[in-house]
Amino acid sequence: MNPAPSNPNSNGATTTSAGSAVGGAAPSPTFSPLYQQIKALITQSLQSGEWKPGELIPSEVELAGRYKVSQGTVRKAIDELAAEHLVVRRQGKGTFVATHNEARAHFRFLKLMPDEGVPQHFDHEYIEVKRIRAPAEVARLLDLKSGDAVVYIKRLMSDGGAPTILEELWLPGQLFKGLTAERLAEYKGPMYGLFESEFGTRMIRASEKIRAVAADAPTAQALKVPEGTPLLCADRVSFTYGDKAVELRRGLYLTSKHHYQNELS
Repeated sequence: MNPAPSNPNSNGATTTSAGSAVGGAAPSPTFSPLYQQIKALITQSLQSGEWKPGELIPSEVELAGRYKVSQGTVRKAIDELAAEHLVVRRQGKGTFVATHNEARAHFRFLKLMPDEGVPQHFDHEYIEVKRIRAPAEVARLLDLKSGDAVVYIKRLMSDGGAPTILEELWLPGQLFKGLTAERLAEYKGPMYGLFESEFGTRMIRASEKIRAVAADAPTAQALKVPEGTPLLCADRVSFTYGDKAVELRRGLYLTSKHHYQNELS
């Protein structure tokens, strides 16, 4: 992460050497837009916890003074952070660190929507919560060593009393020490809100793979559907700051009354 330059170029970019020349060739300059460097510095402050989730960050004028750049440069950096859901602008109040405890944040990662009516929060029931040794594939996706401790969670989510989603989650055991079935059950907000407020882990982005599957016997029993019922399977790896993988989640979705909806831009 590059520091804010003291002498930016007139075109709003800085130039750094690409490294030593190979075979006598001249090094190629690398151009980094100034607002991207300011964005990186603000992100660094978010990651370090200088500004906590839900807190007001300094104004654009204050940040411009701090980094010795124009207010327009800071505004462009914050525009990108807002588009990435790291901060939230509130008219007349300022810019706040985004938090998973906000009502609308619940639907950022959960893309299953009802065919009719407005989206509602799903009721959930924890079937199993335990610490286990990470299977090889789980360890690989979470960048752990095979056999490292992970927290395994299995839960059933229902819409209006109708079982709709069966989920399995794997979380790095080192990051989520103390996460128990009792703590999950007593927490009334979204799961990611708990991860953020009590374990200092905020989900920033996710990579998801979706495919169609047929319900096996245990899944069919949990969702109260016939074995072989078509389901949507979503395998998702979620990342925190620094592109660090901190959650593996597999969701099996019943889509008889719901659909998967994603906004593309």
